[in-house]
Amino acid sequence: MATRHLLVTGGAGFIGANYVLYWLANNPQDKVVVLDALTYAGNRESLASVEDNPNFVFAQGDICDTALVETLLKEHSIDTLVHFAAESHVDRSITGPDAFIETNIIGTYSLLKAAKKIWIDEPKANGQAPLKHRFHHVSTDEVYGELGPNDPAFTEETAYAPNSPYSASKAASDHLVRAYHHTYGLEVTTSNCSNNYGPYHFPEKLIPLIITNILHDKPLPVYGDGQQIRDWLYVEDHARGIELVLNKGRLGENYNIGGHNEWANIDIVKLVCELMNEQFQKNPALATAYPLAKTVFENKAEQLITFVEDRAGHDWRYAIDATKTNNELGYKPVESFETGIRKTIEWYLENESWWIELLKVSEI
Repeated sequence: MATRHLLVTGGAGFIGANYVLYWLANNPQDKVVVLDALTYAGNRESLASVEDNPNFVFAQGDICDTALVETLLKEHSIDTLVHFAAESHVDRSITGPDAFIETNIIGTYSLLKAAKKIWIDEPKANGQAPLKHRFHHVSTDEVYGELGPNDPAFTEETAYAPNSPYSASKAASDHLVRAYHHTYGLEVTTSNCSNNYGPYHFPEKLIPLIITNILHDKPLPVYGDGQQIRDWLYVEDHARGIELVLNKGRLGENYNIGGHNEWANIDIVKLVCELMNEQFQKNPALATAYPLAKTVFENKAEQLITFVEDRAGHDWRYAIDATKTNNELGYKPVESFETGIRKTIEWYLENESWWIELLKVSEI
């Protein structure tokens, strides 16, 4: 495979950081430039293991700064832009939608403008062909709306029907990417993924929230009756899927990347409780490492579950049909939910220094 120069936006966030670590480990010949504003959910410590890699560059800045993006594209001869940067927490979008409109819509537009100028317009003005390029946009299954209990899973042909300010802002950015391909010839691909989980996940999200609350003997909040269903994807499987889209995906196409793991929220919480109980029973040293975790010491983590008022406009079910990605690109998740959640719990137990300070900024 030819050497690539990648610009990864949001590369200090949860999925972005895991993608950067995966890419550099599996494509060591490539150069990776990360652009991240380091807002509350961005953490440069997630990239500590590659800071000394000569093929890694970190730039702090805002994707809405079009001039900065243009400079990075030029200075580092970027030929592949992978766009993760986004405000992503649905609860925050309900209480403060402005940031979601600014980052997810205006920010994506800024990147598209910069990419078009550097890769297409400037070469054309100089009588040259467009530069080799790919703009890959990372989106979400939430743009498709919600499913009933017997509805088929979302395919790439499912009509968009976003129900939250977050999903509406992501849907708008998806449409902008499509428009720049069909109108200006920008070489784009888009992937829509199901819920990710794994290492470096910010503690406000469900799985790390449950793990860290158990370790602090705090209630485990579950919206409504907890029967909302999500399709869960281990974050490294997501990175692997994007790699396949970049290497084999057809230009202008959308690809669903899913984990084939539908779980009700309450069942996930109960499973995490069960596995945390198991960890503390087989490893007595955890009692010393986490002295506040009194309930899980007693093998009773499930007693911390607390049902709370449901979220406004809470979608009942999401599920991804990844048949197209499987058939065209040969994609298949490596991790089942059972194997991935064990890896995730073990990572959080072993990396308290990464998440402990983040608890101070994770309150909604």
